[in-house]
Amino acid sequence: MLIDGGNYFKALRETLLNARSTVFIVGWDIDSRTQLVGENGKADDGLPRGFVDFLSALVKRRRGLLVHILAWDYSALYALERELLPFVSFGWLTPRRVQFCLDDNLPLGASHHQKLVVVDDAVAFCGGLDLTLRRWDRSEHRLDDPLRVDSAGQPYGPFHDVQAMVDGKAALALAEFVRTRWRRGACRRPPPICRVSDPWPRCVSPDFSAVDVGIARTQPEFDGLAPAREVEALFLDSIDHAERTIYIENQFLTCTRFAGRLARRMREQRGLETVIVGPRVHGSWIPEHTMVGGRIRFMRILVEAGVADRVRLFYPQVRKGTQTGDTKVHSKVMVVDDVLLRIGSANLNNRSMGLDTECDLAIEARSGTDRLAITRIRDILVGHHCGASAEQISESLQRTGSLIATAAQVSNRGHQLVPIHDGDTTLNDWLVHRIADPEGPIAAPVFLRHFVGARPSVGRFWRVVRVFGAAFVLASLILVWHWTPLSDLIRPEAIQAWLEGVSQSSVAPLLVVGAFVVGGLVAFPVTLLIAATAATFGPLLGFVYAAIGTIASALVTYVFGAQLGRGLLEDLLGSRLYRIRRTIARRGVLAVAAVRLVPIAPFTVVNLVAGATRIPVQDYLVGTVLGMAPGMVVLSVLGFQILGVIMRPTATNVLLFLTAMIAWIGLSIGMQAILLRARGHRT
Repeated sequence: MLIDGGNYFKALRETLLNARSTVFIVGWDIDSRTQLVGENGKADDGLPRGFVDFLSALVKRRRGLLVHILAWDYSALYALERELLPFVSFGWLTPRRVQFCLDDNLPLGASHHQKLVVVDDAVAFCGGLDLTLRRWDRSEHRLDDPLRVDSAGQPYGPFHDVQAMVDGKAALALAEFVRTRWRRGACRRPPPICRVSDPWPRCVSPDFSAVDVGIARTQPEFDGLAPAREVEALFLDSIDHAERTIYIENQFLTCTRFAGRLARRMREQRGLETVIVGPRVHGSWIPEHTMVGGRIRFMRILVEAGVADRVRLFYPQVRKGTQTGDTKVHSKVMVVDDVLLRIGSANLNNRSMGLDTECDLAIEARSGTDRLAITRIRDILVGHHCGASAEQISESLQRTGSLIATAAQVSNRGHQLVPIHDGDTTLNDWLVHRIADPEGPIAAPVFLRHFVGARPSVGRFWRVVRVFGAAFVLASLILVWHWTPLSDLIRPEAIQAWLEGVSQSSVAPLLVVGAFVVGGLVAFPVTLLIAATAATFGPLLGFVYAAIGTIASALVTYVFGAQLGRGLLEDLLGSRLYRIRRTIARRGVLAVAAVRLVPIAPFTVVNLVAGATRIPVQDYLVGTVLGMAPGMVVLSVLGFQILGVIMRPTATNVLLFLTAMIAWIGLSIGMQAILLRARGHRT
């Protein structure tokens, strides 16, 4: 057991320094600016203090080491509390052997709440601590610790959390577990399990040896995954077997099923006492205005059951002279008698029982040695908040015969446990249970269910929303160019005037190509740009500039489509998308060229859809050239006269067009045959 961020970060840093093959880091929040240092606040191993800089230096030192970082693709509600662009700091500014992914593989309304690190498939960490800002603290929890500051240099209050550390088969099981998460979340194949070292750090002495470790998970049902409610089952079963004492540390108390089961067990066992340690306040606006109401209801159940005199809800208070503060409790720990110890990520709220992904570790005592170890860990934790040693807590328990009395009476070095009195609440139950703390996935709005399903994944839901938004933006841009004062800008005369202004510049080709690229991004009519370019620079040079600009614009918007729409189309079309891809593989050049020759949508829209459907780049570019070439040739030769040709077609112009069509078809078939033959040789 590792108490508080300073001890955890020190143990993790030393373990990572011992890594040889693989590291998997899974978190609710992971921040590149985290200072990975122990309680002394120093980095004495020659590597940087900052987390991302430490990882970068580590993989450069260990040539065979691969680091996988999987963070929850968080809700917009947390945007102001998170690192703005983590994929840049972790994904772009690190060596290639540091792989980063934001994981949104979840039902709507859920979060990935697990906090796991697995090193060399041999040592694993699991608990309540994320590798993010405002988590580090020393065990003394001083009010004025100068090292307890965030990345902006702003101080924050004392912070308490607990992490478990395991090796052996428990670490191996977690290694398999994080690979499953990586495979689903990152959509990449992880390296196979291979234990090549024993990275256990020298600074940590184990509390248990040769014991079985249970793993309890919460996994919501979605996308073919069966639900797992092991966290809830273990909580309720543990209550049913309690006889003398229950000690709980938890950030949230809103699960009424747990409160009801606890009340029933305490009526059955008249000598059973329960001590719960939580935060005095929850800090940010959302939990403070929702979870406190749930905690009030939780405690009311115990009052109404007539067992409240044997239950105490405390918060850790810290005093220094006339100053008084409190330690924020973020840990998720439960100790039942001297039999069961659990440490993990699961809160005692509804989300952790069935909606968010969670992972807890548990040890059930099988021997007298195990019982003594569990009892000592409980006494260490109680003493931690009271400024006392485990021995002092044990002596008080023997003297008073009561865990509640001991927790209330022992106080040293300015630390004590103080009862929490939340008062009453008038908060609407619907707000808490349906929005902030639901028991299951949030249903999609009716108008979106055809696209995303009744219980969509959060990724699918937001991708569909983004596509509707993108479609609206594109449609708006197209309408803007035709039905607003901006329509004056698409007059051939206006475009030619601008091009003539830049034609004398030494960087005229770059400006023209840039205009095509920007025009493609804002759905500007590409045909007008081609015609105006030819009219300004002449048929030959104008054709060259227009061709380069058109291809550049097509490629840029293709990349945008590939990045923005790929996941959406996979979710919406499923296996049909793969059939489309196979069809394109067989008729790729002809398919693209046909759409270009007889456009069924604006130039920008075609490019975005082509990128989203993963049309092979070579087919896309060749098809674009072939499909655009006839029109570009005609536009370049005729310049602005093309408008007159369209309005007053002559036999000569029609004959020229048909000749170009025959040449285009022959060239397209030939290029497609060449590409298919080349692809066949590669496979």
